[in-house]
Amino acid sequence: MKSSSPLAMAVLGGGLIAVTYGLARFMFGLFLPAIRADIALSPTLAGVIGALPFVSFVLAILAAPAVARMLGVRWAATLAAAFALAGLAAIAQAPGPWVLALGVLTCGISTGLSTPVLASAVHLTVRPALQGRVNAAINAGTSLGVAAAGPAVLWWADAWRPAYLAAAGLALLALLAAATKLPARSPRAAGCPANAPQPRVSRRQWLDITRLSVLAAAMGFVSALYWVFGPDFAVRAGGLSSAGTAWMWLAVGVGGLAGGAAGDLIQRHGHAISHAFALAMLAASLTLLAADPSNVVLGLVSAAAFGGAYMTLTGLYLVGGTQILAQRPAQGPVIPFLAIACGQIAGSPVGGWLIGAHGYGVTFGTFAAVGLAVALLSLWLVDVAASAPARPAGCEQ
Repeated sequence: MKSSSPLAMAVLGGGLIAVTYGLARFMFGLFLPAIRADIALSPTLAGVIGALPFVSFVLAILAAPAVARMLGVRWAATLAAAFALAGLAAIAQAPGPWVLALGVLTCGISTGLSTPVLASAVHLTVRPALQGRVNAAINAGTSLGVAAAGPAVLWWADAWRPAYLAAAGLALLALLAAATKLPARSPRAAGCPANAPQPRVSRRQWLDITRLSVLAAAMGFVSALYWVFGPDFAVRAGGLSSAGTAWMWLAVGVGGLAGGAAGDLIQRHGHAISHAFALAMLAASLTLLAADPSNVVLGLVSAAAFGGAYMTLTGLYLVGGTQILAQRPAQGPVIPFLAIACGQIAGSPVGGWLIGAHGYGVTFGTFAAVGLAVALLSLWLVDVAASAPARPAGCEQ
């Protein structure tokens, strides 16, 4: 792959993200009712297994920059796809909860590795002027996987094992593509010594990445309510059928494709306005669902708005992180994406407690208000593109 092929990098990277995020990470929740019925999981055990991808994601994303530096982007991305393949296949063949847990844990490793490794691949293959656009397009690949998971539920219904086998087949294709199409060269191969020091991160860069990560954590907190309780709200309060939740998932995925334009949005309006707009749209999606959960059309519009806002925001954090830490492209997304995960872990139990105490409507309205408040505060976000250092020469990773 040459540096003049940003479209090829976007397609390949987006496909890998679709597998590791959209299928390996987010498909589990859709099939969980069928899995529980087949394997006889208790609610507590199902909750513990559902939390395992977070643990492995955190460990993997922290290790990803070093993995990319040691293996190079080709083999690091191939490793991420291999973990997705192994995890999806283990889930498909799981005879009981232990193998299921191992498969879910392995899927989380693939998710944590993929984003930093692909950010490094973009840094190596795409000219600087197009890197933000390509990174955002790759990030939107999550939406392709999420969109594919919805029809999978409608097609296979309770037959979750064939669905996971099909996903494993897609992971195998992603593995082969990464092993043959991504660049093999690494900083060491380009002439950097093995003990070359990492480029220094300035105090201003640390402040910028911290500010961005605080906003990412707040977004993760607000978005967790929709990911966990959005379909449940529509079913319990609005009478939506189980098949209807698959259509909501499809709408989230299709709407999320708009997140591919995050790079263009930043170039035109800057980080602060782009972030405020997207987070306000995320808050609006919660409000739309709370307004009338029995209205199917309104629910689908809400889901599409949520998908578009969520993917735009994660694209903003990805592009912003790689711009702030331009000399360490594999590390740029690590802190903001960790912040998103931590926010989601906090938002899920808080949302559940509020629903139990005050009901769905009040909870969704409260989270929407928090999202809107953070959107207004983010207007004071420093435009990280203006403060990012120029792309350095030499040993980068």
